[in-house]
Amino acid sequence: MSLPEFLLALGATCRLTRFLTKDTLAAGLRSWVADRFGDDSKPSYLVNCGWCTSVWVGSTMAALTHWSGGTTGFQITTTALSLSYLTGLASQWLD
Repeated sequence: MSLPEFLLALGATCRLTRFLTKDTLAAGLRSWVADRFGDDSKPSYLVNCGWCTSVWVGSTMAALTHWSGGTTGFQITTTALSLSYLTGLASQWLD
């Protein structure tokens, strides 16, 4: 894995983890998990904990990077996710 591929995978992991654990658009998923398994369940904790979710997202991104890191589709997708994450961070600092 090259350094640019690693950095793009890192940015994508950060954005996807944030989306799953904090974003309003994924609130339905988090609510469904809590309704299905209970608020104090391990699955509910998993979808609300950035540290926990990032292990699974990072593992998936590592595998995807290994298998398709050099493809245009991978580069476009991970670049968009990385830019989205960095823009969110910048807007928090600048506002």
